Amino acid sequence: MNSKPIILVCTVGGSHQPIVSAINEMRPDYVVFICTDKDPATGRPGSNIQITGKGHCIKAHNNDDKPTLPAIPQQTGLSQEAYEVVLTVSDDLDRIYLDCSRVIDSVLKKFPGAGIVADYTGGTKSMSAGLAMAALENPNIELQLVTGNRSDLIKVHDGSQYTALANIEQIRFQRTLAPFRACWERFAYGEAEAGLKRIQTPRNTQLRAALNRFRDLSTAFAEWDNFNHEIALRILRPYAPSMPSTMKPYLGIAMRLNDNDPKKRDAARLYDLYLNALRRAEQGRFDDAIARIYRLIEWTAQWMLLHRCGIDTANVPETEIPDGMQLSLNREQQWQAGLYNAWQLIKLKTDGAAAQFIEQEDKTLLNHIKIRNQSILAHGFSPVRREHWHELVRFIEHKFIPMLLAETACVGIKTLPNQLPNRYELN
Repeated sequence: MNSKPIILVCTVGGSHQPIVSAINEMRPDYVVFICTDKDPATGRPGSNIQITGKGHCIKAHNNDDKPTLPAIPQQTGLSQEAYEVVLTVSDDLDRIYLDCSRVIDSVLKKFPGAGIVADYTGGTKSMSAGLAMAALENPNIELQLVTGNRSDLIKVHDGSQYTALANIEQIRFQRTLAPFRACWERFAYGEAEAGLKRIQTPRNTQLRAALNRFRDLSTAFAEWDNFNHEIALRILRPYAPSMPSTMKPYLGIAMRLNDNDPKKRDAARLYDLYLNALRRAEQGRFDDAIARIYRLIEWTAQWMLLHRCGIDTANVPETEIPDGMQLSLNREQQWQAGLYNAWQLIKLKTDGAAAQFIEQEDKTLLNHIKIRNQSILAHGFSPVRREHWHELVRFIEHKFIPMLLAETACVGIKTLPNQLPNRYELN
């Protein structure tokens, strides 16, 4: 059974020895030499002369008076059909990167299934960097260099050269994960989770563990973002010992969101809903954000009436309905208090921060609710504009949340919890 063909892509600079060593050691089936042409300013020959030059065109040593060696293909026994020359420039990294990328794409099409090795030993620093960058884009390409024994930082000793594969799995891993780390920056945990599930599992055990952890935490926060707090906690718990310090507070918040005490649990979920609304606004989804704020205002009243007064707004006892207040009667003949009436009940039946808030901010609250009512997600046909959202959120931040914190202090919640993370550190 024939082994797959080996294709070598290499940058060529002023020294022929590394290229000769690579070809003699690998014996590739085909070689692409990436070279420079004649310098347009000085007229000095480019590195392509080492491949296409006639007769003796290469100096055995840099300080020799004249060339004594033939071109690299002749030194290594390459036939004319077994190589090609691609010209690039010396120090334009953008151009070199594009030229190297085109070479790799061409080789992949011309030799499907072949083993492709990119050797970045020769050429200018920009040529080496350009080839390395292009090779890193494709996980099927191996990157190598020619190295050897050194007595200084200038060059290796002639005759000691050997090829060595570059250790790039960590680099490729970091580059592969970069788009999904960017997802976290806009709270798109579900998108990160979906992308991470498509990544091929690394061979390296540490990288494999890092991928699994990133994927699982993305799943946990995606569930959290969808209000599936129980699932989020279940995923987060096993990672508690290895969580970085910046992530540890979220385990405590998740536990509070799943507390057995409904009074404490629901209070925590009010703040979670508020932070969820802020995340939607960060994504430019202002209709979604305002719909959540409306629910926050309504749920806050329901939470307070239930836990402070024992009144369920879905089934208000007739004896608890103040004179003059008109509630809706549902099909089950139960009296129901909507958002406005629920807050009126708070004003009449409690005497804390919430009662003071609605006494002072009644009209302002109604005006802000009108913005929500005009939304497509409520009763209107107009999308919520950015300026409408900012007007509402200023009111919530400066008036509503301080009131809510004063009310939830009785269950131990005195400060606003952390927003979900928008940065993921791999290490």
